[in-house]
This record gives sequence, structure tokens and C-alpha cells, in this order.
Amino acid sequence: MAKVPVTVAYGDGIGPEIMEATLHVLDKAGAELEIEEIVVGKSLYENGFSSGIKPEAWDSLRRTKVFLKAPITTPQGGGMKSLNVTIRKTLGLYANVRPCISYAPYVRTKHPYVDLVIIRENEEDLYAGIEYRQTQEVTQALKLISRPGSEKIIRYAFEYTKHRGRKKLTCFTKDNIMKISDGLFHQVFDEIAQDYPEIQTEHMIVDIGMARLADTPEYFDAVVVPNLYGDIVSDIAAQLTGSVGLAGSSNLGDHGAMFEAIHGSAPDIAGQGVANPSGLLLGAVLMLDHIDQGQVAERIRNAWHKTIEDGIHTGDIFNEVKSKEKVGTKAFAQAVVDRLGEEPDSLRRTHYQADAFSMPVYTRKPKTKKELVGVDVFFDNEDADVEAFAVQLQALTGDSFQLALISNRGVKVWPDGFPETFCTDHWRVRLMGASDGAVVSHQDVAQLLQRMADAGLDFIQTEHLYHFDGERGYSLGQGQ
Repeated sequence: MAKVPVTVAYGDGIGPEIMEATLHVLDKAGAELEIEEIVVGKSLYENGFSSGIKPEAWDSLRRTKVFLKAPITTPQGGGMKSLNVTIRKTLGLYANVRPCISYAPYVRTKHPYVDLVIIRENEEDLYAGIEYRQTQEVTQALKLISRPGSEKIIRYAFEYTKHRGRKKLTCFTKDNIMKISDGLFHQVFDEIAQDYPEIQTEHMIVDIGMARLADTPEYFDAVVVPNLYGDIVSDIAAQLTGSVGLAGSSNLGDHGAMFEAIHGSAPDIAGQGVANPSGLLLGAVLMLDHIDQGQVAERIRNAWHKTIEDGIHTGDIFNEVKSKEKVGTKAFAQAVVDRLGEEPDSLRRTHYQADAFSMPVYTRKPKTKKELVGVDVFFDNEDADVEAFAVQLQALTGDSFQLALISNRGVKVWPDGFPETFCTDHWRVRLMGASDGAVVSHQDVAQLLQRMADAGLDFIQTEHLYHFDGERGYSLGQGQ
């Protein structure tokens, strides 16, 4: 078997310890890897690399297309980008796959029968990281949900569910509130479900979905979810199985893959030799399956199960009932090595299929008729006299627009607002075409903004309001 090039980063905190242990197991199990090391994380942040990675490291990642990464420390505060988010988005790793399995009775859990996978969209949503401070009192983050992003992750989730022999796929969104953005994700889920009649499907509002998962995780089989919700729900699911420290994950795209533990760098225990390497090791097992070294992946996974069965446990999962020996990082890794070739007695025996499925291909949809019918203009205005503000705006609408509403933090305050509504200095003004259904032009909008500028108004943002084949492409203001 030819060696497969793999980029490796040892990370921060406990990262170097658990990476060393993981690579030891991979080597002894017969993994055929050609390791390329890169440096990422804390030391680079501290030396002026705001994304935690040097430009030349990208050459290795783009060449090998496979990245095994230990946890890194991202400094808190402004100006520092999340390395994980940067890598996922730059390399198009749109699918985050996190298996969550209970290992009862050897690892304590209140939910001994959990075997589910969280499939999380990895590039969009609020993790686009587009944020602004717009006034003295208000900040803003943009939530981006696209049809291509939704179709790719949802199609991948159905393919994963089908090829892994799972029976049900559940979608979480909050489209009862975010009817357009989360609504698109739910719509695409329902569309693609028609292609997989053999898979049971359901949709849940994310808050009740997470509540049900926290109460009865055994109910779920596979879950597909937008980025932010997925980050939260996957950690909840992992913790319910006994420990976040036991979970690995894969980040997959058309042009590469990254494998990691889902936990952080734990600097408080770094250098003590007590960290559990299991999360990174199981992430590496997912990597071996990805690069068609499934037999090696099986040997490691089954040996790991046997180690857990035999009660050889690190301190984070040690318990007086089932544990027989408390070991450190290196000793645990060696225990796995000593059991290579063995299979578990009661925990599931693992088999990886050789016929891996391909990443879905997105095909762009035909364009629809797009018409500009109005504009929302946002203002920084400390004056709380909304009636006077409305009169001032109405004098500036010209022949092309009519003032439809004024809102504050999404609540309509004009016309017919309530005096009890608290208002900040951040106002949204909706101006529609002068007659119902009238189309306006970009020139009309530019002239409107010029009149507002001449009047000394501090407009801070605009959002054009479009119809697509006659369908409204914007949320209605309260009361419309």
C-alpha cells in the first residue's frame, strides 16, 4: 500500500501529548501515512498571524488534502479569527460529521443506548462572522443561509444515512421565527427527502428538538442541522454519551478533509500526561476510513473498544464500578496498541465499508425574475420622537417611494406603535414603491439616499427588497 500524504498539526495545550499518542497507535496499527507537519495556533496568534496559520502552511493542506489537527487555543478578544472556521471555509469543508455513541456500562452515562450522528453545515449561518457595530447601542451579525450550502449538506446527510444503514434523518431549524433563512433550509430538506423514500424523515423546531435530544437521545438516528445549532447540539449529544473527550469529528468537502477531536486544548492540564487521547484517536480513525485504509481503522477502533471494556481508563472517565486501572495519556495509547487484532466482547464490533459514497454535486437552479420593489434604510438616530421622524422621512420620499413603516429591533413603532415599546438608537425605515406593486430602480434608491444625506440623516445600512417570480424575498414588518 502506498503511503498517503497527511498534514498534521500538534496544536496547543494538551494537543502535542494526545497527537503523539494518536500517531503512536496509528503507526503500530500499520497505517501507511506520509506525515507533513505544520505549526498552527497560539504561538502564531501571538506573533501577529490573526488567523493562527502561516501562508506557507496552506501549501501543505492544499497538496495533501487531508489534515489531522490537535486542539488549538484561540486567544479571546477582537482581531483573532477562529482557525477551525478559517480552514473549513477556505477549503470548502462544508460537512461536519460527529458520531455520538454511548459506551455503557464501561463509561458512565444516563443514556446507555445512544448511537446517533450529527451532520452539521460548516460554512454559513452566523459563523460567516460578518458583524458590525452600527450605532452607540446596537451591534449586528448577518445570518447567511444559501440554497447551495443547504442542498450540499442535506444531500450529504441523506447519502450518509443511506450508506451507513441508518433509518431516520431529522432536521432542526427555527423557521417558525426565521421564516426566510431557516425556512430555506427546511424547504430544501423537504425537497431532497423526496429522492429518498426509504429514509424516514422529520423536522423539529430546534429548541424542542434539543430538549428532546437532551431527554431521550435514543429517539434520534441522524440529525442534519445548520451551523450554529449544530455546534451546540453536537456537544450536547457527545456529553450525553459520557464525555466530550471521547468524540472525534470529520470535516469534509469536495477538495479536502480535516479530522479532529471536538474538545478544546485544555491548557489547565497540559503537560501533566493525564489527557484522554480518545477524541483525537477516533478522529484519526475517521481519517483512515476516508483515505481507504478501513482495515487499519477497524483494528484501531476494535482495540479501543476492547481497552474500554477491559477497564483501562483515563481519569476523565474513571469510575469505581467498571474501571480497573487509571492510566495517563501514553499508557492508554499503549493499552490500545497491546490490543490490536482483538475484538470487543460486548461493545459493538466495527466494520468500515469499502464502497464510500461520493460528495454530492450541486447544480445551480434557473434564475427567477427579480424585481426591486422597495428598500429598508437603517438609521442611527437618538431622537425617540418617532412621529416627528416619520414626518421628516415622508418629506424626503419623492415621487418613487412611500413610507410603509418604522421599526426598532424588529418591532413596528410607526404607524400605530405602542408607547410601552423600548427603542434604541437603531431604526429601520421601510420605503416601498409609490403605488402597490410598483417597481423601483437603483437610481431611485440612490436619489433617495442623496436626499437623506442632504437632510443630515445618518443612514448606516440599506437592504433592497425584492420579489422573485412575484414571491416576496423579505420578511414583513410587524403589523404589515
